[in-house]
Amino acid sequence: MGSFKHNTRQLVTLAKDGDEDALNQLCRVYADRVRWMVRLRLSRELRPKLESMDLAQDVLMRALRGLGDFTYTNEGDLIRWLSRITQNVLRDNVDRLHAGKRDIRKEIPIRDHGQTTGGRRFGVAERLASTTPSVIMSKREDLSKLEKAIDALKPEYRDVIIQTKIEGLSYGEIGSRLNKSADAVRMLVSSALAELTSVFMRI
Repeated sequence: MGSFKHNTRQLVTLAKDGDEDALNQLCRVYADRVRWMVRLRLSRELRPKLESMDLAQDVLMRALRGLGDFTYTNEGDLIRWLSRITQNVLRDNVDRLHAGKRDIRKEIPIRDHGQTTGGRRFGVAERLASTTPSVIMSKREDLSKLEKAIDALKPEYRDVIIQTKIEGLSYGEIGSRLNKSADAVRMLVSSALAELTSVFMRI
C-alpha cells in the first residue's frame, strides 16, 4: 500500500485487519508519547536501570498484539489503553529486577497515578501556556529540561500533570479516581502547571 493519511479511527480499523502500513503509522504517531509515558512514570533512580526506548517498544508491541481486543471510541480511549499497557510493562520489568537480591520495588517505586492529593495557587498565564508539557513535546524541544522539572515537583502535582497532559485524561475522569469534583481537579491542574512553569524557567 502506498503512503496515506488517515485519522486514528481509520488507522486502528486498518491495523486490526492486518494492514502493515497502518500498523507502522500507528507506531510512528504514538512512539514519542509512549516513550514519555514510560520515562515520566519511572522514578529518577529507576531510569538508569531500565532503557526507556526498549520499554516503549515493548509497550507498542503488546498494544499491536492486543489490538483485536481493543474497541476504539475516541483517541482518549487509545491513550488510556496505552497508558495501562505502559504501567503493566513497567511493573513486569521491575518484577524482573526484583528477582535479584534487593527489593527494588521498595527502594524505587513506579509512579502510579491513581491517587493524588493537595493543591496550590498559580502564576502567569502567558508563560504557563508556552511551557506546558504538551507544547514542549509538540516542539520536540527541551524534553530533558521538562523531565527534570517534572521530577522536581511534589508527587500530587507530578501525577496530575502526567494524567492530564501525557495520558489525556479529563478533569472528570481524574476526579473519579481522586473522589474530587471536576472543578477541584481543574484548580489542582492549574496549580501544578504554574509550579511546573516556575521550576522549568529556573532550570
